[in-house]
Amino acid sequence: MKATQKTFAGQMMRAAAEASVFYFCGPDEAGASDAAARLAACIIASQGPSERVELAGADLRRDPVRLADEARSVSLFGDKRQIHVRCAGDEAHDAIEALLASPVRGWPVIIIATSATDKSRTAKLLADRPDALVAMFHPPDTRSVTAAVREMAGPAGLRLSDDMAERIARAAALDTRMARSEIEKLALFLDASPETPRTVDSSALDAIGAVSEDDSFMPLVNCVLGGDTARLGSELARMHELELNPVGVLLALERRAAQLAQLAGRMRGRGDLNAFLEQEMAARRVFFRDKADLAQQLKRWRGRKLGRLVERLMAAHRSLLSDNRNSEILISQELAQLTRAASR
Repeated sequence: MKATQKTFAGQMMRAAAEASVFYFCGPDEAGASDAAARLAACIIASQGPSERVELAGADLRRDPVRLADEARSVSLFGDKRQIHVRCAGDEAHDAIEALLASPVRGWPVIIIATSATDKSRTAKLLADRPDALVAMFHPPDTRSVTAAVREMAGPAGLRLSDDMAERIARAAALDTRMARSEIEKLALFLDASPETPRTVDSSALDAIGAVSEDDSFMPLVNCVLGGDTARLGSELARMHELELNPVGVLLALERRAAQLAQLAGRMRGRGDLNAFLEQEMAARRVFFRDKADLAQQLKRWRGRKLGRLVERLMAAHRSLLSDNRNSEILISQELAQLTRAASR
């Protein structure tokens, strides 16, 4: 089975009942992780509580038979199990191949594969099987995350205006996991439930809301992708002072690069950049405060240069995940090099 961001919600119940291997991939790691969490909760709701077993892709690459062993084994107390795997690319391919070769259906295996696509070897191995699900997640835009926030709010007993839903989406940096956490906090703060719904206003969001991405990551992102070498030093100092998470900074850069790629694709053949961005704002795909920065960045990152930027950010992401002890040094070096590239 195959699914996309748009079809996953509709296929989730059927997949949870029929499939045993779930492969979530694509450049939107946050969306894939959120989908995996929703699927895990759906399986627990239908099949009862289960023990969660975490495995790393690097471990499975060294020991491919371990996944099949874990998926077929029973815990000490006879509990049901869920096997969760986080890997990069095709690290777990041989382990999944060994799992599928087993004649015994094992416990559910949920795999999140960063920097992999539905064209990878592992995805092709699973896509045509009725007992497996492959879902690919692309970086979301403001409209889709705003819609997702509204969908989360109803079951939590919250009433949200379009402006409040968009504000939560932006404050969560278009990360649906963080947005779900914000919805849960708002429901607790307002004592909301489906039986006693509450309306969310600005004061409630100000009281418990996450720090806006505009207040943390985006000044640094705009400085780097805008090639502002004069301001880079102060932005790096602010990053260290606020202890911004290096992976979070890189994710913000990846989201902006993905947005630039989408805009560049839609703009193809048009000469008036300002008019194009005005149309994107009218379609609610671009926030009005981002217009000036996007205009400057679209002039600097086009065509092959933009493609190389996306590839470089993915490589930097892998480096950070493999060497988290030196993550601050690595991210500072990467930001400096990207800023110099943008300034040329």
